[in-house]
Formats: sequence, structure tokens, C-alpha cells
Amino acid sequence: MNASAGPETGDPPAEAVRGLLRSAGWSEDYRLVRLEGGANNRVYRLESGARSGLLKRYFRHAGDARDRLGAEWGFSSFAWRHGVRALPEPLAANAGAGLALYAFVEGRKLLPGEVAAEHVRQAWRFYADVNVHRVQPDAAALSEASEACFSVDQHLHTVERRVERLRALEPASGVNGEAAALVREALAPAWERVAAGARRAAKGELAEELRPDGRRLSPSDFGFHNALLPADGRLRFLDFEYAGWDDPAKTVCDFFCQVAVPVPFGLWDEVVRAAARDQAAPEHVVRRCQRLLPVYRVKWVCIVLNEFLAVGARRRAFAGESDGEARKQLQLEKARRLLAEIL
Repeated sequence: MNASAGPETGDPPAEAVRGLLRSAGWSEDYRLVRLEGGANNRVYRLESGARSGLLKRYFRHAGDARDRLGAEWGFSSFAWRHGVRALPEPLAANAGAGLALYAFVEGRKLLPGEVAAEHVRQAWRFYADVNVHRVQPDAAALSEASEACFSVDQHLHTVERRVERLRALEPASGVNGEAAALVREALAPAWERVAAGARRAAKGELAEELRPDGRRLSPSDFGFHNALLPADGRLRFLDFEYAGWDDPAKTVCDFFCQVAVPVPFGLWDEVVRAAARDQAAPEHVVRRCQRLLPVYRVKWVCIVLNEFLAVGARRRAFAGESDGEARKQLQLEKARRLLAEIL
């Protein structure tokens, strides 16, 4: 058993881990192996007898009010309870300790440029399979997604807040100064043009809220950066820390705008049709997707630049990111490329 749970190692408290194992019906003798790649949390492979699980220790900070564990556990448990299997089985959680245990999925990440139409279809079958059950009584207990938006005005205000946080970056030397200049000279003017265009396109619909029957359960942060491909070829989707009720147009736009493992834009029409298929007014979803795509392209520039915000840096440090300056430089180059595409 690995009982090295002191703050110097960052490992979770041994007694809390044992409690999860008791809840899951597993042996309390265990071994932890820290895994690389968790961008926001600490993740471990947990071995107990012949069983393997994924243990997550969730980031918590006064400057970040998201209930990451609650969102992921609620969404995963709901999906699994209703027979959806394209995700890891949730096994046990301890909200007080910020820990959750999931079945371990053997598989590999898709590489940039490797995403094909069949992968995209599997992703949207998963989305559809979850939403078949959105009318079940227990679906009402699920919270809204992180930064959920139900009107064009809300979408715009959400991205505006992100831009404003970045506008507050202090002029400095080095990479931090370059980031502040990029926000001031390129990101802010691009956002003003995009926001003005979205307001013109929305006209009288700016404040019109999406009706409850048009809202859908979103995995959120949905894309192939959060998926594994096992040997059986059936993708498993991961990381539902931001999941919940949301505008399906936001799910579509985020799906195409995430930068780690891009989705070919040639599949845009197919995905939009898939997202709109079960809607009473599918053309309304299609129109919202088209109007909001430029807005979400700016949002993802902001996400890429989160590295320069204090809470973003603390979250990366918690997850084990060791070379902050190198990562900042990488993120700055990504932001420049994305802004050039927008402009």
C-alpha cells in the first residue's frame, strides 16, 4: 500500500482513499501511480488486487467556484445509470476530500490530424445517447453546465468577461508583456468586431432565452482531447467537470473550437444536423450555431491565454505542470495563430 499522503508529495490521504475502496467493494490494499496529462487535477492509476481504477483529486481554490467533482460525478453517474457505456464507470466519490474513483480505461489519445468522420459520429452518438434520457426525473437534479448560456446576450456576456479578465493583465517584460500586448492590440479589437456582428445578426432575439425543452445535457469541454481510443475501436469520453444543462449550439461551437485535437470543419454541417435532429425547431439550432461560432472562436483564444491569469497558473501547478514559462510561450503562440485565423 502506498501511504505517502503528505503535502510534500501531493498524494491523497490514505484513509480517504481506503474509504473510496470500501465504498466500491474493493480491497483496501492499494498502490498509486501518478499519471501525466491532467491539466486541471491530479490523476492516478490505482491498483487494488487485480483491479485498476482512475483516482482523481480535484482542484479547489477560492478563486474558482466550480464544483468540478460534483459536475463530473453527477453527469457520469446519470449516464451510467441509464445504460450509456461510452465513458468510464463511476465507482465511488468523497466530496469532502475532493476525490473520486472511476474504472480505468486502457486506450490512447487520438493525435491532431487523426480525427475522422467515424470518430465524430461516435462522439455525437454519445451525446444523443445521454440526451435520450434527459426527460427522466433524475435529469432534473443535474446542474447547469459551467458558463451555461441560454440567450445570445448571455453568450456574449460570458465571452466579454473572459476578455475583460485578460485586459487587466499588467504590462510587463518577457512573455507576460507579449501576452498583455496581444490582448490589447489584437484580441480586444477582434472581440469588439465579433460581438458587434453577433448583436446585429441577433437583432430582436438578443435577450430571447432558449426554452427548457430546447436545452440539452452537455458533456462540456467536449472533444477528442477528452477521449481515449481502446483496442476495440469504440471511443470512451472523459472529463465532465463542466458538464450539465446547456445550449446545444454552445456544445457544437466548443466541439469545433477546442485546439488540442482539432475536428475537421468539413464535418460542421453533419454535426450541426446531429445536434439539431431532436429539436422541435432544428433550423433555430442551425442558425444559432452559425451565429455563435465566431463568438466561440474568440472564447477559445481566451482559454488558451488562461495561463497568464493567476488562478489558471495555480490550477496548472496543482496538476503538476513544472515549466510554467515554457507553457506560457507555447500558449502565446497558439493564441497568435488562432487570432490570425479569426482576423
